[in-house]
Amino acid sequence: MGLIAREIESQGTPTLCLTSAWSITQAVNPARALFLDFPLGHTAGKPHQPEMQDSIIEAALHSFETMEEAGSIDRLPLHWAENDSWKDSVMRPRTGGDEGHNDDRSERSGEPQYQLESDREAAARAEAQLRS
Repeated sequence: MGLIAREIESQGTPTLCLTSAWSITQAVNPARALFLDFPLGHTAGKPHQPEMQDSIIEAALHSFETMEEAGSIDRLPLHWAENDSWKDSVMRPRTGGDEGHNDDRSERSGEPQYQLESDREAAARAEAQLRS
């Protein structure tokens, strides 16, 4: 998203990225970004906690007034939990035998995966058009 944000910004529209991936955000260098040390996919806050979500959105909107240096990344002082133990299972899954295996992600497959059958059908139609 940072690369897209830079292009939009170059056209004159201010942008802001909410991020949980500091190093990736630094690499793509968006015009401005707010970092939250939250699990990936949760940059708008915890589910069912509208007060936290509202505070994140308010901070994001306020940052348009305060972040003046291009490529700025500010850190929001919010915490996902009382300590960083949540990172043990989310960020550093254990590997090895079945005991102690804490990685619940699906196995990777070389075949495309579709959420709906209609998605599979649309992909097949698009591929057929490319071949014709």
